[in-house]
Amino acid sequence: MTMTSIYDWNLAQLQDIVENLGFKKYNGEQILRWLYQSRVDSFDEMSNLSLLLRETLKKSFQMQLPKILQKQKSSDGTIKFLLELEDQRCVETVIMRYVYGNAVCVSSQVGCNMGCSFCASGLLKKVRDLKVHEMIGQVLIAQKELDQTNERVSHIVVMGIGEPFDNYENVMNFIYILNEAKGLAIGARHISVSTSGIIPKIKAFANEKLQINLAISLHAPNDTIRNQIMKVNHTYPMQALKETLIEYEQKTNRRVTFEYLLLDGINDSSEHAHELANYLRGTCCYVNLIPYNAVNENIYRRSSEKNINNFYDILKKEKINVTIRREFGNDIDAACGQLRAKSEGKS
Repeated sequence: MTMTSIYDWNLAQLQDIVENLGFKKYNGEQILRWLYQSRVDSFDEMSNLSLLLRETLKKSFQMQLPKILQKQKSSDGTIKFLLELEDQRCVETVIMRYVYGNAVCVSSQVGCNMGCSFCASGLLKKVRDLKVHEMIGQVLIAQKELDQTNERVSHIVVMGIGEPFDNYENVMNFIYILNEAKGLAIGARHISVSTSGIIPKIKAFANEKLQINLAISLHAPNDTIRNQIMKVNHTYPMQALKETLIEYEQKTNRRVTFEYLLLDGINDSSEHAHELANYLRGTCCYVNLIPYNAVNENIYRRSSEKNINNFYDILKKEKINVTIRREFGNDIDAACGQLRAKSEGKS
């Protein structure tokens, strides 16, 4: 029987755990600091804990991180990991370097069932949700990599393999651990979660106490196109999604980011740009235009630079806050899910 991971628990839970084991509450904070500030690899290294507590922890918990199967380094500084979990399933994690810090893109599921037709992540269907410690493990592996150059993980984007809101409880517990001031201390405003638009979970997310950033994978200006490329739209169509997001903005006073992947001849015309601007009117939004990384298994191709720039210019003229996402890792397997698909013979 596999032991529970020590990385599954936040500070309050660790304090309860050690008290229930017969030790002092403050030992929970000590353990947290060893895990996330000192980043030790074993309970034996937790030198300010009693020998009895260390032995008890060893018998009760494991602290194994995912195994690095492959590491790709790009000329732009991007680092992509292919990680093996305890059941030999694989996920991807990426370190992206910005001028403002180092962002880690975290996967939330093994595979994905959203069925977005353009996405490499969906080439392999969902096997299971990731547990809290498996997401924490991705961040710790990235941080240990950055420790070598005395850098730190400053931002988290839960935008890797999987639909985060299809694994809502584990993702939120993961985020609360990240945000713990006595641990990794990653600020809520430096954490972003992306969803394809699962309305009930967006409503739940609006009630969370942290000021986390919400991103919507929209990728279409109307229901006709979105139905074709994103199955989720059949259940949660665009007008209902917009109404939910307006409610979210009013409740949280937080701006929503819309991710929009530009696909050649599909959603990248001038008409589409005007239609998107009209859809977004009434929201406090920010649009992130994304040049597409082609995937061999589907028909979609990257929009031309002319169309990308034209789309951007139209949104700007329509008074929409917009940017074109900087690309990372063009000389490695850049699209999310490509490295995993290759490793399992699907690409």
